[in-house]
This record gives sequence, C-alpha cells and structure tokens, in this order.
Amino acid sequence: MTVDPPTLVPDRIVADFRRDGAVVLRGVFAGGWIETLARGIERNLAEPGPMAVGYTDDGRPGRFFGDYCNWQRIDEFRAFVTDSPAAAIAARLMRSRRVQFFHEHVLVKEPGTAEQTPWHHDLPYYCVDGEQTLSLWTPLDAVPQDVCPRFVAGSHRWGRLFYPRKFKDGADYEYAGPGYEPVPDIDGDVASYRILDWSLEPGDTIAFDFRTLHDAPPNPGPGRRRGFATRWLGEDVRYRERPGRPSPPYPELGIGLAPGDRMREDWFPVLWPHGASGEAAA
Repeated sequence: MTVDPPTLVPDRIVADFRRDGAVVLRGVFAGGWIETLARGIERNLAEPGPMAVGYTDDGRPGRFFGDYCNWQRIDEFRAFVTDSPAAAIAARLMRSRRVQFFHEHVLVKEPGTAEQTPWHHDLPYYCVDGEQTLSLWTPLDAVPQDVCPRFVAGSHRWGRLFYPRKFKDGADYEYAGPGYEPVPDIDGDVASYRILDWSLEPGDTIAFDFRTLHDAPPNPGPGRRRGFATRWLGEDVRYRERPGRPSPPYPELGIGLAPGDRMREDWFPVLWPHGASGEAAA
C-alpha cells in the first residue's frame, strides 16, 4: 500500500516520542484493519500457539491470555504486519531508513480480569540491543483511560536495564549476569514520575520504545481489552545474548549469529522500505 509517513506521524509526534518514549497516534489503523485483527485474535484464542500463556488461575474472575510469534500461521496477523501502515509508522518514529519486523504479541484481558501486568520494560526480555526500537500496541476495543497501559515518560533515556518480570506473579527473571537491577516501586512513589495514559478507540495505537517502563492495569469493567502489539527493529539494532532465557526464546536463533550481528532477514523480514526484501514483497 502507498503511505506517507509524515502525514501519518507529524513532526511534533516524532519530537514527543523522542522526548517521552511513548506517544498515542489517533486513527492510524482505519480502513478495516481492526476487523482483520479481531478475526485473527479470535482464531488465536481458539487455536493457541506453542508459546501461549494463561495468566489467570482457575477460579479467579476474567481471563488474561497472552501469545506471540504466530504471524506466519495466522493470515490476518500476516496481512497486518506486511500491508498495514505499521512499518511506515515505525520508520518515521525510529528515524530509521530500514525497518525489520521482530514479532507480534497478543494480550487479552477479558471483562472482570483482576491481574495487573507488572511494571517492566521490554528490551531486557529480547535478544536484541539498539536505540531504534518500537512497539505498537493497538487496541481492538474502546479502552477507558483508567484501564489503559501506563508509561513512565522519559524512562527510555535513563540508561538503566531492569530485570524482566514474569507476568504471572511479577517475579524477576533469573538473569545470572551484571548490569540489571530491580524495577523501582513506581506505584509506591507515583508522584515522582510523569505517567502517560490515554483514552483509546479502535484504530488508535500507542507507540513506545523498548526501553520505556510501562504496565497495564486490571480490566474490572464489562468491556474486553484485546491488544495486538507489533515489535519493530531499526537499522542500529543488533543481536545480543542475555544472561538467561530471553522471551520470545527463539532457541535456534543464536546458531550462526554472534553478538553484534544484524538480525537474520529470513526470520525477521525487512518491511521498510516496502518491498525491500523477498519476505516483504511476498
């Protein structure tokens, strides 16, 4: 499709993203993309992939479901990844001439779900490193501000790495290596931070840096909260080994890759410029 990145993402939004590490983009996925993703998510819920996780214990209200790395088997996800404006948005916000797709992540909190997604940032989970990174979290349902994911403005510029945390219980990953620290108690000292959240409609998306701290509240109300996140890599991103099991695990990725290598294009296609690789044009 033909897209004009400066029209989708004006200069002021790029500046806000650079300063805050998280911005909201209004109505960028119109034209049937939400309906397409809704069909894909219902298929994903009915046919979970091998990495699917249920975070809600039996007997508790609601349902918190997560799954990822299914875009190659679910046609609706593949269509969004390759044909929607997402890659163009990522290029514009990351200020990158080249964009690779990393993976997608489905996170669903059904009505009455009590689980809070713990405060975390994404980079320490991943087998990548670099400054040109982006997640797009796209809701398929109207999201009131009090149940919207929250972001600590400017935390992507702190120069700190926090232990990844398990969504099930908030426990730190067992990373046996230096350079990581526990996530600060943000809820216990919320006045010390500038917290960003928004009221969202289907078609909106939240764009955020892999290094930006964020959480997601429970969903106690009557509406669903279906979120479809896509992860994008800019031209400065390289492979990095973590001192424990990363997420997604990609168990065979390290074969033939050394730290500092560019990510494999057969696994992670170049989708901007559009059609820049065989995977993008397929």
